[in-house]
Amino acid sequence: MSRPDTTIRHECLRPAERWTQPTGEEIREVLRLAGGLTGSKTAKTLGLGAKGDRTVRRWISEESPIPYAAWAILCDLAGFGPIWKDG
Repeated sequence: MSRPDTTIRHECLRPAERWTQPTGEEIREVLRLAGGLTGSKTAKTLGLGAKGDRTVRRWISEESPIPYAAWAILCDLAGFGPIWKDG
């Protein structure tokens, strides 16, 4: 049985000053929308280094927060546009 698509909350798609941290499911959904990015592909795309895939897993499991800049890039790749801009 497939999972229903996760909706990304609007407050997660705002400029940094008014941004709300996404959940692990929202991060997973943005990775899916960005072309099905894996942890290692995400790490390479964001320039996270050798153990970057572990960092991505920690964001998804909510062990550590995703930085706004990384989230904004992933949202842009997922088709949400430049969320760092108003409007």
